[in-house]
Amino acid sequence: MEFVTGQRQVIINFSEKFCKTEVEVLDSACFKEVWKKYLKNIYNKEKKNALQVLAIFPDPVTDFIKLFKLLLNFKIEEIKLINPFYKMVLDKADEVYNLVENFYDYWRKLERYAVLFSKNNIDGVESSSFIVAQSQFNSVILKLYRTICEKVFGSKFSIYRQLPAGVNAALMISKHTWMDKESPYAFLAKSEAIEQILIRPPFISYSKKNKRTGIYQEVYENPIYRFKDKFKATEYYCYSARVGSALTYVYFHRDYLAHGITLCNLFEFVPLSACSGMKPDCIYIFGADIEGDSVFYHDKENDIYVGVAPHNDTIDYFGYMKKMLLTLYNVKMIEQGCLPLHGACVHITMKSGKTKNIVIIGDSGAGKSESLEALSSVAGNTISSQLTIFDDMGTFKLEDNKIKAYGTEIGAFVRLDDMTSGYAYKEMDRAIFMNPDKVNSRLVIPVATYPQIMKGYEIDMVLYANNYEDTNEEIHFFENKDEAEKVFIRGARKAKGTTQEIGLVESFFANPFGPVQREEQTRKIIDIFFTKLFDDGILVGELHTKLAIPGMEHSGPAAAAEKLFELLGE
Repeated sequence: MEFVTGQRQVIINFSEKFCKTEVEVLDSACFKEVWKKYLKNIYNKEKKNALQVLAIFPDPVTDFIKLFKLLLNFKIEEIKLINPFYKMVLDKADEVYNLVENFYDYWRKLERYAVLFSKNNIDGVESSSFIVAQSQFNSVILKLYRTICEKVFGSKFSIYRQLPAGVNAALMISKHTWMDKESPYAFLAKSEAIEQILIRPPFISYSKKNKRTGIYQEVYENPIYRFKDKFKATEYYCYSARVGSALTYVYFHRDYLAHGITLCNLFEFVPLSACSGMKPDCIYIFGADIEGDSVFYHDKENDIYVGVAPHNDTIDYFGYMKKMLLTLYNVKMIEQGCLPLHGACVHITMKSGKTKNIVIIGDSGAGKSESLEALSSVAGNTISSQLTIFDDMGTFKLEDNKIKAYGTEIGAFVRLDDMTSGYAYKEMDRAIFMNPDKVNSRLVIPVATYPQIMKGYEIDMVLYANNYEDTNEEIHFFENKDEAEKVFIRGARKAKGTTQEIGLVESFFANPFGPVQREEQTRKIIDIFFTKLFDDGILVGELHTKLAIPGMEHSGPAAAAEKLFELLGE
């Protein structure tokens, strides 16, 4: 298939059809389909001036495409002589110019993707030209737009803007069969596995939801049997990831391509050459033909943790992609006797050469990321470096009789509303933006490398992020294990609108992604690790971020960061 269009996206198959010239673009079925949808949009909105121009042609879809072809090679006056309809249209040059300009904007507001198969057909481009192809296509689209607009405008432009007019992102894909024919997961074999990803920043996506609701329930029958017989594998792409130490295959429907591509900023991508034929630890099928809520299951026979999300608008938000993966991994860690942490960890190197590893635990909106960002501002040049080991989820493991912290993600899923005003602009070249004009807007940005998050760091301080108490004491340290466990297990915070929750809420160990589902197991693990923390003399306390107190969204984390920096100096 040459292309696929959706409500807000278009996927072009460069292996089937690659347009090298402007005429080839105009002749393509994809251009005609997008132009047709654009005209439908005009009719629906009843734009008077545009409708007057469109009404001149008997068939506005095909007649305008013919006109665009003529504009590539002929002068306006020459075209007017060819057909009286062309003269009538071109006599309304201003309206035609606006029509083309608005169509260009309509095209650029779509999420535009290209896919390229490793073994492509004769009319396609070679896989070695993967990057070159994206640039070439971008140039062709720009040239087509400029040529037509300048002809209608009547003169050359004085200012040119090299906007990303081709595709926002491109995927090189192939097949990956890691299971045998008798496997219950054989139905996934025909899905397209991603080999490479190319992104043209700034990458901005819009979803139908902008917050996550609820938690994921564990089921005790494999949910794949509810849809595997009707699974349309060719409509799914597979992203191979390292979620913490777990090899994870994420199969997502093409309707959620933006969420799938965003994974590359959050979880380490595993090339097919590095995982060929390997059974995964976790599988997530995002957008399956299934009714009900998202669920997960532990396939003990194959030792695979399986997550499934239904194909509907309720999951159209990246949080649903991310949080299930964290749930699967955390349950796996609990089974191994490790302690999953919903929090942030930073490795700080002082000017003296000494290092400090700080962990801040708290549920969504507690102020973890905000406090660490404030710490960077407060510290300035007085510390040598500050490395984020994890921004949202990590794990405590006991190794060599010491507690060590490991990261789960290489990136951060940051809520822009609570960051400093210039934060988004500083990260624009690498970030993926989500719903930037809405409440709870987010960006996803890489913050560390995979070797860095998996190194294992001995902890100097563990803090619980309290975002709701207005107190003069920025940091309070607990005197004993029982006092500390009570606060951490309660998991209280004032909801900040990142989920459906409102007001002061509680979540077991501030982590609804694994510990809540395995509470009995986790309580035993918490007690083991907190006993060890106090036995080893590691500082355990409460950090008052005040993030949920009106008027203190920025000053609260800043004051907490100042106190934390003062303690680090001591």
